Amino acid sequence: MGSQVKDKSLAAEGLALIDWASREMPVLLGIRRRFRSEKPLNGIRIGGCLHITSETANLAITLMEGGAEVYLCASNPLSTNDAVAAALAYEIGIETYAIKGEDNDTYYSHIRSVLSARPNVTIDDGADLVTTAHRLENGTYGIIGGTEETTTGVIRLKSLAAQGKLKYPIIAVNEAMTKHFFDNRYGTGQSTLDGIIRSTNILLAGKTFVVCGYGWCGKGVAMRARGMGAKVVVTEVDPVRALEAAMDGYIVSSLKEAAAVGDIFVTVTGNINVIDREHFEVMKDGAVLANSGHFNAEININALNQMAKSVNRVRNGIDEYVLEDGRRILLLTEGRLVNLSAADGHPAAVMDMSFANQALCVEYIVKNSSALQPEVYEVPPELDQQVALLKLKSMGITIDTLTEEQKRYLSSWEVGT
Repeated sequence: MGSQVKDKSLAAEGLALIDWASREMPVLLGIRRRFRSEKPLNGIRIGGCLHITSETANLAITLMEGGAEVYLCASNPLSTNDAVAAALAYEIGIETYAIKGEDNDTYYSHIRSVLSARPNVTIDDGADLVTTAHRLENGTYGIIGGTEETTTGVIRLKSLAAQGKLKYPIIAVNEAMTKHFFDNRYGTGQSTLDGIIRSTNILLAGKTFVVCGYGWCGKGVAMRARGMGAKVVVTEVDPVRALEAAMDGYIVSSLKEAAAVGDIFVTVTGNINVIDREHFEVMKDGAVLANSGHFNAEININALNQMAKSVNRVRNGIDEYVLEDGRRILLLTEGRLVNLSAADGHPAAVMDMSFANQALCVEYIVKNSSALQPEVYEVPPELDQQVALLKLKSMGITIDTLTEEQKRYLSSWEVGT
């Protein structure tokens, strides 16, 4: 069928972006050198549904140099970098289906195009590729395993597995400590604020900044917002996480209480309708809403449309909803994940660890597929540790190791001693 990207002439620009990102991805480049030599993925077709960014391109090149045929599509209609997509398709030779701003029908047609290549391994970010494959007749034929990049996708796939409907094994790369601890906290924290500031150019200092959800992503967003001088309010449904947020020094309240005082709201929960009609009803004039979860379902946009007497595009990526009483609510990037739709996503140094995990997990699946059941697996601890050690080495950091005596001491403990 051939690649579908916005503009072939952007390819040179895309190559420069890919090269720039690679400078901050030493772990992945080290794996690439080994893959180039060993070819552990020879004869394997890989279908990836990921954010088409310069960092993703470096993962795809690594897999290709490991011997794989790689096919890519976007995991979000607004997260594609069109120049990178063009470079992948026309300079690097990876079949790519991704256009920034593509409509819903095109989005899913691109996913089906990747599946038509009959991949042996899937790499997903949000589980749209896996769930689409499961809906298609024989869509999972020939697939030996897959990986999942993000919290939302893991939730969907664990639900599928619990129902006994998952047809092939998935490794939840999101659950690796070197992924969710760093990617979700440091990556999401920085890139979310980057997206909000680029969209609005508003000063965060002195603002009341409401973070909905205090998982790893929420912790990162709250930490960075406080660092910019904002007064941070955290809302949660989990009492342990709410307590943790309070002990970390944040104001913790119900979202209904926070809705009346917040200036900026960010959702990072992976759930639906987190910010809803009851919250819109009490928000300040000029309240800013952003989502940094995978799907644009965390803010109830349908309810907001029903309540608004007019909707105006007041700035690139900002829709102003004017309510009947004259209050204005500003929604950023159609409620889609703001860090990628309004900015460049996570820094390459963070994605270095996430995509190193992806590459190693794909290799693991190829080597061990016969022993894996159709379940959701965590990243093997030895791979997680390997990524951490490689990252430390790239930073010039050395750490201690246990002596044989210390190992014997730890292993000798018994109940009652």
